[in-house]
Amino acid sequence: MDLPVDEWKSYLFQKWSLLPKSIQFTISTAETLSDVFLHSSSLLQSEDEMFLKRLSMDYLVGKDPNAPLFYREEGNKKFQEKDYMGAAVLYSKGVSHSGPNTEDISLCYANRSAALFHLGQYETCLKDIIRAQTHGYPERLQPKMMLRKAECLVTLGRLQEASQAISDLECNLTAKPILTASQFQILQRNLGHLKMKVQEKENITETFPAALTKAFEDMDLREENEQISSASSSVRLCTDPLKGRYLIATKDILPGELLVKEDAFVSVLNPGEMPPLHHGLESKWDTRVTNGDVYCHRCLKHTLATVPCDGCSYAKYCSQECLQQAWDLYHSIECSLGGLLLTLGVFCHVALRSTLIARFEDVDNVIKKLRGEIRNKDICLPESKTLVQTSDDLGGEGEKNGKRFETPIPGCDINGKYGNNYNAVFNLLPHTENQKPEHKFLCALSVSALCRQLDTTSLQTLTTGLKSSQPKAAMVPALCQELHIWGVAMLRHMLQLQCNAQAITTIQQTESKENVITNSRQVRLATGIFPVVSLLNHSCSPNTSVSFISTVATVRASEQIGKGQEILHCYGPHESRMGVAERQKKLRSQYFFDCNCPACQNEQHRPAAGPRWEAFCCSRCRALMQGDDMLSCNNASCTEAVSRDHLVSQLQDLQQQVGMAQKLLRNGKLERAIQLLLGCQHDAESFLSAEHSMVGAIEDDLAQAYAALGDWQKSATHLQRSLQVVEVRHGPSSVEMGHELFKLAQIFFNGKDPFLLFC
Repeated sequence: MDLPVDEWKSYLFQKWSLLPKSIQFTISTAETLSDVFLHSSSLLQSEDEMFLKRLSMDYLVGKDPNAPLFYREEGNKKFQEKDYMGAAVLYSKGVSHSGPNTEDISLCYANRSAALFHLGQYETCLKDIIRAQTHGYPERLQPKMMLRKAECLVTLGRLQEASQAISDLECNLTAKPILTASQFQILQRNLGHLKMKVQEKENITETFPAALTKAFEDMDLREENEQISSASSSVRLCTDPLKGRYLIATKDILPGELLVKEDAFVSVLNPGEMPPLHHGLESKWDTRVTNGDVYCHRCLKHTLATVPCDGCSYAKYCSQECLQQAWDLYHSIECSLGGLLLTLGVFCHVALRSTLIARFEDVDNVIKKLRGEIRNKDICLPESKTLVQTSDDLGGEGEKNGKRFETPIPGCDINGKYGNNYNAVFNLLPHTENQKPEHKFLCALSVSALCRQLDTTSLQTLTTGLKSSQPKAAMVPALCQELHIWGVAMLRHMLQLQCNAQAITTIQQTESKENVITNSRQVRLATGIFPVVSLLNHSCSPNTSVSFISTVATVRASEQIGKGQEILHCYGPHESRMGVAERQKKLRSQYFFDCNCPACQNEQHRPAAGPRWEAFCCSRCRALMQGDDMLSCNNASCTEAVSRDHLVSQLQDLQQQVGMAQKLLRNGKLERAIQLLLGCQHDAESFLSAEHSMVGAIEDDLAQAYAALGDWQKSATHLQRSLQVVEVRHGPSSVEMGHELFKLAQIFFNGKDPFLLFC
């Protein structure tokens, strides 16, 4: 969750409501964030901190020595059920609670290697075998794991290493016979099979496909912008008194062209929406799977073989390298604060991590900048004196009386370059004047409570790796004295995130044991700050699309963009998903502006009518129905009329029937699902428009069912009908349309392979 847990929010909102009006007025009218922070933090009492501490204790982020055995046994149950993925995650949970160089951690690593072997992840399996051995895997169990190692090497075609592993295992068995006679015979038989495989199998050289290599190379920017890091030379940074900073095209841009490829300045994994388990006899340890169990907490790479932090059970990484990088940059401070950070929410965590990463830039300038804010105002003057052209300079039409308007751009360095750095992050707008007083109070007290946990020991760690002319010993007292400055910085970042946070998304797939269909859905994986992506202004019908690979955001043109045209991104409320009134309300409440994009202007001047994907049709002549409470046929020669409530009730009944069909589909009862869906299709035609979203959903479900039966022709027919609905609702260049076309291509091209993707 972005903001603190509901209990802490309710507690602080009540505290705010009980404050004297004079104090509320002082905080509400404070001119600077420094004043908001100082006035609010002075109200944080010891009983408030105790309440927050009790909430934080609900999160089990420490290492529990009794947990590894529990998770190993639960993992063994999954393993026996042949749910190897579930087993791997539970073994990982056991690893995260184990101390280094213990039998617990070695057993969990070894068991996980077995699960990974069955999942075909042989390289990762080998890494877990090495980890188990490094942490002192019991000698009595070594033969079985060494055999697994040899099997992996044979499968991977590393035959020389496989032969050496087999030889080592045989030598060990001869020198130290630790198996029973029956165990020895089984092992000898397996070794014999492996030797035959080594003799028969040709050397397999692993190569990275040339086409795939080229695909990755094509994702790089063709020519990087000299003015804006991580951006293409096809865009230019401009400024306007009303728009603020924005990007425009310096040339005609074709659809698909890569405009921005930016790594997050900071990112924090989203822990998910599942509440913490309340401690009890049967729920002490959590077997639920969250993003934090299968994604690296630094690079966001998906992995079933996480490497845990030595100090806590929460932070997990894809490799020792990511673990060390995270520790050096920020986790050495965050490690002891895990439960508190989960309680205070992702925004507070991002705010802390931003300031921790800022230490590795020029800390003297950072503190100077923060002091400047406290003395002056919330938005500092830019360091750069560079003047940047407005969009009018490109076309010449905006020139008035021969003069060109030039404006300094905040966030640029002394050389006029805008980069992915703390200076750019700091200059993102917090919109202090637009934030509600109680929200600023919530953020300020949350940050204040976090600052109080950053004790002297933590502050000493802050000096590690800092670039500064001051000796580290001299900096520790200074940092202690300037803790309120870092508090103001964190408050600034926490407020910035309401408008500048970027949801890092990924596609997650879920499989069904009963049928061959794989469902996929887009989920929010993490929250990040991307200074360059944040330069893009909003449109409800944007000309770009944003996607993510781990922590890297890529912005591509989704349509042709003319020279001088603004590069636009959608902040969430898209015209294909929301009506104009709902979009305007959301943008006003979260981003503090009234959208005036062409989509909003066109929709506001259009006669009031519901979107086509929600429209009802006449049961007699199939013309669209119109009206409010009582709908009448749009065909002048038809007198059909029906109440909206009646049609809504029909739609609800139909949705229930479709839900039942989808359940049958998930359970592999395909014939029954098709029979029910065909009935739903007939019912829908009697009162829904051909472009109604429910019609599209029924067609998509039918396509799934026929694909599972291997009837590709019928599957393609229904999917093509679904495509028509998707195009009407989301547009021909939408991500949704691309996903549907990909599914159709799979049916046409790979008809013999039933492993199709649907959502």
